[in-house]
Amino acid sequence: MTQYLSLPRALTLVAALCFGFSTLSFAEEAAPDPNEAKINQAVENMQRVSVPGPHKVSLGNQAVLNLPAGFTYIPPAQAAAFMRELGNQVDESAFYGLVFNDAISGFVSIEYDNAGYIKDDDAKDWDAAELLSNLQEGTKEGNKMRSEKGIPPIEVVGWVEKPSYDAATHRLIWSAAIRDIGSNVPLKEQGVNYNTYLLGREGYLSLNLVTDRGTVEQEKPLAKTLLNAVTFNDGKKYSDFNASTDKIAEYGLAALIGGLAAKKLGLLAIIGVTLLKFWKLALIALAGAGVGIKKLLFRKKNDKSKIVE
Repeated sequence: MTQYLSLPRALTLVAALCFGFSTLSFAEEAAPDPNEAKINQAVENMQRVSVPGPHKVSLGNQAVLNLPAGFTYIPPAQAAAFMRELGNQVDESAFYGLVFNDAISGFVSIEYDNAGYIKDDDAKDWDAAELLSNLQEGTKEGNKMRSEKGIPPIEVVGWVEKPSYDAATHRLIWSAAIRDIGSNVPLKEQGVNYNTYLLGREGYLSLNLVTDRGTVEQEKPLAKTLLNAVTFNDGKKYSDFNASTDKIAEYGLAALIGGLAAKKLGLLAIIGVTLLKFWKLALIALAGAGVGIKKLLFRKKNDKSKIVE
């Protein structure tokens, strides 16, 4: 079973991520951690394989991400190792990596689900209030699993962006605000998963922006830029569906917003809203010192004073 992070462990992780390639006194004063070497190795491995945009990134045999300038991509193996250090379970068969950007306080996780062809006709009739209720109820059920794993239970507060579906491009977007049950965090510190999807012939890609309510509005355009930069390969597009041969998903489009989504509500459900808060605070401190996310994570291996741009 995956071991999930306590608050002291989370603080140690943030310190390692921020200062793992330096000799700042803050890092030196941190309590010894038996997993520090693993953390540092995960960060160094990401740094070594990081891919700055513009660059064409293959997403398995399904699609291509035309990574724009200003974004940095981390391949699946190294990104998954990093995610495990955050206490997140990663299905490497479905996980396609992480994307960072200086203007994003968190990160974007890319996954693919080979659920089959998802019929989108229910998008014409769905009701946002009903979908929210389904998401909230499903989250309550999902809290049983979280409790078993030692993860604080969460609740869906409300929509950050109501579900919208573009039938012409087969793109779905929705976002809900999340908080730990019983917490009184300010509105701007509520956790947010900003979910974007692209439907294909055999399944769907999801690009999940993990951030908070205080920054999500200015980060939405970046998330949409990434979504629009993804194209399914010929033969894998939604329009390539063959009703006589292809698998049809057991659920419709609304399930990606309602009960099904609640079962795997996104990375905040695993990482924890509290940990995300400390992650963001560390990034704010560094940003104030003129250090962006690429400078935080992607220093050249043999020259600590130079940055991979």
